[in-house]
Amino acid sequence: MSLIADRPGPGLARPYRFPQVTRRDVAGGRVVAAHLPGQNLAVALLLLDAGAGREPAGREGLGAVLAKALEEGTAQRDATAYALAIEALGTELVTGLDWDSFQVSVQVPVERLGAAVGLLAEAVRTPKLDPDDVRRVRDDEATALRMDWANPGPRAEAALRADLFGAQNRWGRPMYGDPDSVAALDPEDVTVFHSEWFLRPGTLVVAGDLDRLDLDALGAAAFAGTGGGPTPVEGPIDVPLRAGRRIILVDRPGSVQSTLRLGHAAPHRAHPDHVPMALAGTVLGGAFTSRLNHLIREVRGYTYGIRGDFASSRRFGRFAVSSGVQTAVTAPALVEAVGEITRTRAGGVTEDELAVARSWRAGQLSVELQSPRAIASALTTLVVHDLPDDYHARLRESLLAADVADVSAAAATHLHPESLTLVVEGDAAVIRDELAATGLGEIVDVRP
Repeated sequence: MSLIADRPGPGLARPYRFPQVTRRDVAGGRVVAAHLPGQNLAVALLLLDAGAGREPAGREGLGAVLAKALEEGTAQRDATAYALAIEALGTELVTGLDWDSFQVSVQVPVERLGAAVGLLAEAVRTPKLDPDDVRRVRDDEATALRMDWANPGPRAEAALRADLFGAQNRWGRPMYGDPDSVAALDPEDVTVFHSEWFLRPGTLVVAGDLDRLDLDALGAAAFAGTGGGPTPVEGPIDVPLRAGRRIILVDRPGSVQSTLRLGHAAPHRAHPDHVPMALAGTVLGGAFTSRLNHLIREVRGYTYGIRGDFASSRRFGRFAVSSGVQTAVTAPALVEAVGEITRTRAGGVTEDELAVARSWRAGQLSVELQSPRAIASALTTLVVHDLPDDYHARLRESLLAADVADVSAAAATHLHPESLTLVVEGDAAVIRDELAATGLGEIVDVRP
């Protein structure tokens, strides 16, 4: 038996066609649906403009607590009766929260979708929100966050976000809140947030065989009892880049590993450079074959893995790198990572690297958009970012057509190694002097 000496090259991207999309206004709301002929499963997803970005500063975590509280019964039936009703349809409520939206969905056989949407609307529009139930859910959520924040990572993420976007506003706080912000919530906070954002119609997203579905009836069920006009869409946030790098050192005494989070602000999701930025991020750190992973993992042996890419929402974005390294190599790993980002900005990408990134991203898009739930999720992207129906078909074409000049230009324009915030969560007593010796930036100490 012989080993393969050369890495296989990328294959040809297979043809893919996104399903036909239908949009219509129904009962004060909007239905956006994708036709999946012959598909026996259907998904309905209620999309509300009630993401984490709508939470008041100082009340972070409201959406996450409300998501759990929806399972505690409705005005029509208690938690047990509601659970039995939803289980009888062979489904469950699946909730999701991001910066831009709150989502609740069900997946059932086509013939049961009407009943499932009725139960979904019952939970979303008329939840019981008993104060004792809300307090219990809140306490459970705060406990879960405390356990999570005891691990490496969340504090570093919070420090990076606060430095990039400002700890005084909602964007500079963790999306799901922190243990203290969640523990401070009271039932009235949750009730008020629900009344402000969950009684607006929103958008019903449907993915299924539309020949067997009545979209008007589904919309009427989803939007019953709602009111108010569409929520004004606010524009992108202007986030200035830092003038010079800085190192934020989050002390974790006795840690044998350092958690690294590097980042700077980046364009929002609708920016015209979205595709070349995504491909530049893939070449730099978004795949196992990326430059950062090759250098820091394969060549230096500092980590089991390192990742870096662009992420964006409707109003803001960021470039971020994340990894964990042994304490002894914290400083050299940081120097190497900043150096690779700097080289990518200055020199761009090669045709071979881009060919792999193009094939992988386009192929991933085709593979992921197969199930009704994945199609429904893709439709939410169209709604949240006001994109045309043929966006995903054109996205794949844009990925495959991107050339070295465009992607290298995006790297030069949107990578800012000189403005990076470098967060290191580790044993400050061991690594502080070595970090200072790198000359990468001033050190700001943060103690838990």
